[in-house]
Amino acid sequence: MVKKKVKHAKHKIVHRAKHKSKTHKTAHKKHKIVLPERVIKNTRRIKEAGKILERVRTETHKSVVGQDATISAILRSILANGHSIVEGVPGIAKTLIVKTLAQTTGCTFSRVQFTADLLPTDITGLTTYNQETNQFSVVKGPVFANFIIADEINRSPPKVQSALLEAMQEEQVTIGRTTYKLPLPFFVMATQNPVEQAGVYSLPEAQLDRFLFKIFIGYPTVDDEHEILQKNMTLQKFNEFNVKQITNQKILSDLQQLTKEIYLSPDVKKYIISIMDATRNPSKYDISMGKYIEFGASPRGSIGLFIASKAEALIKGSAYVTPHHVKLVTHDVLRHRILLNYEGQAENISTDKIIDEILSKVAIP
Repeated sequence: MVKKKVKHAKHKIVHRAKHKSKTHKTAHKKHKIVLPERVIKNTRRIKEAGKILERVRTETHKSVVGQDATISAILRSILANGHSIVEGVPGIAKTLIVKTLAQTTGCTFSRVQFTADLLPTDITGLTTYNQETNQFSVVKGPVFANFIIADEINRSPPKVQSALLEAMQEEQVTIGRTTYKLPLPFFVMATQNPVEQAGVYSLPEAQLDRFLFKIFIGYPTVDDEHEILQKNMTLQKFNEFNVKQITNQKILSDLQQLTKEIYLSPDVKKYIISIMDATRNPSKYDISMGKYIEFGASPRGSIGLFIASKAEALIKGSAYVTPHHVKLVTHDVLRHRILLNYEGQAENISTDKIIDEILSKVAIP
């Protein structure tokens, strides 16, 4: 047996060769991660993927100043083949980020402005009759795009919201009597304005749960806003930013598949399960803010943490998930899945603070 030890950051990687079989062990604190051979073979691809995604981020910053956390969160959501709901005041580059990411990844883009009089067919499309040819033709709606902005989704009634959510879930829509597959990759970012509450239809918890992430976008920093004014960015047209295409739809689909192949050890899996259990049984983990929780996160939240942490690992060019990757995505995955009781709502308790305490109390492997 031949051993070769290589120190890498805080991890110790041991390569072993015996009879033609390989194992890849990484020491992380008190436990070791044994990478399957198929993951070892993908190591180079994963590192290359990390470089590609870094180029996508760099290119996105040609049109978007700051908002690093938001860009990273949306990239994670795309790689995890999930959808995001974003909350933030108007004018903080929500639409611009997705439009730029569509440009850099060679994907099609569409935007739907949700209003009170919007109809489901305005999203999915409809069948029209041509009197001259005596034939029916299908007019596909804006949902037939790779990246979609559902702007102020809470301004339309539930029937319209359901049309989009069904498309998100099934990746197909039915027009007339025919079912059409949606283009892949398919990503929806729905937005909500937290300021205006009049004339809105709040998404029920069951529908919110269908979104992988809920992302909060804040105001730019003073330095970022200075740069925005310095570049006169609000006065430029999008094509003037000269955003270049880095990938294409095929490569992005391959990256989504590669995300699934990132290794997640049994110890990290137990860590994810413990975090989820803490939202449901807070007293078991001595969570003092647990008294404000009415319902914990559903199993869909566990799946979300599982795939989102893999997406974060891929962005970092890592072949395996660490507890740090899990912690980075926990707030976005769980903040809309923890439901507060009346006491928590009355005291205006933030689910982010509850998540902070959970992460501080649950033991890290």
